[in-house]
Amino acid sequence: MEKGYNIYDEITEEINEHKISRRSFIKITGGGILFYFTIKYLPLFAQDNRGPKNEIPSDFNAYLKIGADGRVTCFTGKIEMGQGVITSLAQMLADELDVSLDNIDMVMGDTDLCPWDMGTFGSMSTPYYGAELRKAGAKARKVLLEMGAEILKVSFDDLEVQNGIIFSKKNKDLKISYTELAKGNKLDREAGEGTEVKKPADFNIINKSYNRRDAFDKVTGKARYTADIQLPGMLYAKILRPPAHNAKLSEVDISGALLVDGIQVINEPGLIAVLHKYPDVAEFALSKIKARYDKPESDLNEDTLFEHLLKVAPEGKTAVKDGDIKTGEQNSEILFDETYYNDYVAHAAIEPHTAVASIENGKVTVWASTQTPFRAKDEVAKALDIKAENVRIITPFVGGGFGGKSRNLQVLEAALLAKLCGKPVQVAWTRMEEFFYDSFRPAAIIKIRSGVSDKGRIISWDYNVYYAGERGSKQFYNIPNHQTVVYSSSSAGTHPFATGAWRAPGANSNTFARESQIDIMASKAGIDPLEFRLQNLADKRMIRVLKAAADEFGWTPGKTPSGRGYGISCAIEVGAYVATIAEVEADKQTGKVKVRRVVCAQDMGLVINPEGATLQVEGCITMGLGYALSEGIHFKGEEVLDLNFDTYSIPRFSWLPEIKTILIDNKESEALGGGEPAIVNMGAVIANAIYDATGIRMYRLPMTPERIKETVQKN
Repeated sequence: MEKGYNIYDEITEEINEHKISRRSFIKITGGGILFYFTIKYLPLFAQDNRGPKNEIPSDFNAYLKIGADGRVTCFTGKIEMGQGVITSLAQMLADELDVSLDNIDMVMGDTDLCPWDMGTFGSMSTPYYGAELRKAGAKARKVLLEMGAEILKVSFDDLEVQNGIIFSKKNKDLKISYTELAKGNKLDREAGEGTEVKKPADFNIINKSYNRRDAFDKVTGKARYTADIQLPGMLYAKILRPPAHNAKLSEVDISGALLVDGIQVINEPGLIAVLHKYPDVAEFALSKIKARYDKPESDLNEDTLFEHLLKVAPEGKTAVKDGDIKTGEQNSEILFDETYYNDYVAHAAIEPHTAVASIENGKVTVWASTQTPFRAKDEVAKALDIKAENVRIITPFVGGGFGGKSRNLQVLEAALLAKLCGKPVQVAWTRMEEFFYDSFRPAAIIKIRSGVSDKGRIISWDYNVYYAGERGSKQFYNIPNHQTVVYSSSSAGTHPFATGAWRAPGANSNTFARESQIDIMASKAGIDPLEFRLQNLADKRMIRVLKAAADEFGWTPGKTPSGRGYGISCAIEVGAYVATIAEVEADKQTGKVKVRRVVCAQDMGLVINPEGATLQVEGCITMGLGYALSEGIHFKGEEVLDLNFDTYSIPRFSWLPEIKTILIDNKESEALGGGEPAIVNMGAVIANAIYDATGIRMYRLPMTPERIKETVQKN
């Protein structure tokens, strides 16, 4: 890292570069009352030790509008990809403004209308953006009350507001609506400091269940995704792809494609594409191109991978250290030395990466399935060598991302092809392209050496994590001697293809290893796994969550393996506390595992929309079945062998267990994100349940039938 680097300055510069002037925003949005305020975007500012801890010094970087029709519009750089923030953010704003939820309009992910945002990921929309949005709503409400006091000629303290109507407490006939305040006005106001958000006792909309605001459009097919965007004269593009990463094109013959009627061929260095007004004709023309590639030689595959990763691992960095490991080991009655592995995992979102690009009068507009519209804006500007102000990214509904739509390769392809062919272009990846260009969850190795006392207390914990990163490795058990060493590398030659964030990055791998190790120690010590965890916990919040899950599950003590097929896993993820207990059936002869039921208790602080949070937990549990039992990429060298769902198996409806979700009532704590916490326990809870059912300990994810049978044979 260069001397003097400051993430604070870097992000501030980016925000100010994308900042829309007040005059421009008023011109775009028309009449009404506009409120400008500042969002503290990055939790990194509070955690990073490389820069100051104050907020971004800009005129404003966020805004909302009360229109002349009385409707409230929230402009946010966040996007909706199925996680439900289109509803929960609207709830937060509606409650603080005291208007109905139906009166809120959300404008999301449009870089010409919305404030800069770093992207939608990491379960940060609710705890960071949402928290500031509540403050902005409260401040705007205060300003509106001040305006009402001026017009009604009463004191500010004499006013209250319900459903957008301001009235006098002493004389309720003396009233004025937000609509009346906004009519005929074209005002902009700054929401000042010092306004507090509502207390839980005053909530009208927050902490209540609402159906998703996009549900009707999505189930009826009315909702528009990027692939639904059709522009006059638009062409569909199909692009020549290599058979392996880093393969070099040595020969190409495009003459066959040129014979297809109406086809347009782009033949540029690094980009060969065919375009047609019908996608199937473009696909046919692409099949007529003859190409030969020189593939890099490599013996690397999913079976030789881990030896390679350990061989090229960088020097480890100590992330956490407390006490003395040697002392802990010397005082341990039993020592445990185990290694855990997980394969590469695909994002496998139902909607493939898609982009539609159009260029008119020097302005590039791209509709894109992306989690990072402002990053895409900068990338297009750089690729086309134009100013960022001449690029607009519009994000329709996104059909799942899980971290995989943070990259914008399809956006760049569509923009470049639109420039080269002079017409609007759609690039919609096939499922094969989706797998090939995915930034997989990194394969990882975790080595744990731990020790327990003769009383079943964990007194030593030496944790070494390779490639998964530190997230999810933080120790919450009460262990006097522990350290965590992280070995991470993004150097060329480490992984054979791109890797990146995958729902709760790193935490799935770290939780699998930690909670498996906890179970191994409990079993060897002859202690019930629930009791073992409780006697090694001091964190009251975790104890409460764990006991809530156990009570709902109907846990009865027993040493493992008991033959019942019960498993437990606990975690703290993005601040949320989660405990999961599962019951499985496992057949040692076939290796097949059936998860019968799952109980998940989650303390995510103030729950904005309990129904939405429950859906998120259920989605996490469902998706988690995949990385636990079936999802792992097969490859040969830099060639990806899994290119569709015929070989890459995601969870099916027939797999689903009975799911019970418990949301701990914790209204006094700040709201936390719920899109990731519940998924991190799934690998460990199923592995522990398999052990309890069969006595077979699985150390590698996914735990496929073949691997289970192989482990049975070895034992």
